[in-house]
Amino acid sequence: MDALAALSRDPLRLNGAALPIVGRARVYVCGITPYDVTHLGHASTYLWTDLAVRVWRSVGVRVEVARNITDVDDAMFAEARRVGMPYDQVAAIGRFAFDRSMAALGVRPPDHEPTARASVTHVIELGQALLAGGHAYLRNGTVYARTADAAAHAGLGMDEAVALAAEFNDDPDDPQRDDPLDVAVWRAGDSDSSIREAGVDGSRGIGQSGVSWPSPWGPGRPGWHAECAAMVLNTFGSSVDLHAGGADLRFPHHAVESLLAERATGVAPFARAWFQVGSVRVDGIRMSKSLGNLTLVDDLLDRHTPAAVRLLCLARGWQDAWDYHESALTGVEDTLDQLYVAAGRARSAPDPAAPVAVVDAVDAALRDDLDVPRALAIALDSGGAGARRLIDVLGLA
Repeated sequence: MDALAALSRDPLRLNGAALPIVGRARVYVCGITPYDVTHLGHASTYLWTDLAVRVWRSVGVRVEVARNITDVDDAMFAEARRVGMPYDQVAAIGRFAFDRSMAALGVRPPDHEPTARASVTHVIELGQALLAGGHAYLRNGTVYARTADAAAHAGLGMDEAVALAAEFNDDPDDPQRDDPLDVAVWRAGDSDSSIREAGVDGSRGIGQSGVSWPSPWGPGRPGWHAECAAMVLNTFGSSVDLHAGGADLRFPHHAVESLLAERATGVAPFARAWFQVGSVRVDGIRMSKSLGNLTLVDDLLDRHTPAAVRLLCLARGWQDAWDYHESALTGVEDTLDQLYVAAGRARSAPDPAAPVAVVDAVDAALRDDLDVPRALAIALDSGGAGARRLIDVLGLA
């Protein structure tokens, strides 16, 4: 696209607010904990993030994407113990399976893929910054951040916030905390003789409390929210333009991550815009590993095309939670057939400017809160160049 033409385009709008970009767009998306398999709930978040990036790039914006790997996590350590494998081997297998599923769906690889395991030093630096600023305190080798304000920032009352903190294993009943909603930036770990010798990454083996690394406060491991904050700060500096993830991560994860970064750096806002994608549900209940109500991406791709799975996730509002039904894919496949037929259709109007106007209308719909249903309606009605544009940007070819 001509540079001047790109500059004349309206910026992407999310939730009604324009998001103009100067230079590059910095996008961070919360990645997977690499064990088990990739399900449709994962896929929906990464497909929507992929679309946001494609829309920006289609109008000439330079985008850098970081998608992390949370390979230091108690659930993964538990899985490693269950299968009798080193935790890093479990992580490597999980990453390979996830990358294969994303590639099959046409999700473009990120420019940066920080891992929690490689970011332990940065979490320690984050903890030191928070302690130095009076935003954290040390108790028996654990560094706690003062993050009770995160609930109010997320619009939650105390009871709801504590229930969510418990659901996400933040241990609000820990008696060492000054407030139930304070979180562990650095968690004191196992230091007994049952732990194997330190590995090449400085970590120690799996004991009863998981994996530990040396720190100024004794052996331990990073807290989950601090991992993401540290990975963003190390990759992009003090802020990002778009922070993506599932809507279920709004609190405590995103709210606490944001507060940790802002207090460590003194720079706000941490994210100019939040892109919290609606959950995929089964019978009204959010799809999740812990509940086991999963529809696996690889299973879907055995029965349906990648384009059908992409459009299933994208043909709705990105904020909307929705229930998955296998029967919906039949309708999606019919819509895809109509779109492909429309793409091969020449517009009957003699006006030579008509194809350009239709493409502009499709682009405008996508830039307006990623309104895929409106863009799809325009493409199906007009056909030709507009339909081809939508197929290209949505990755349906």
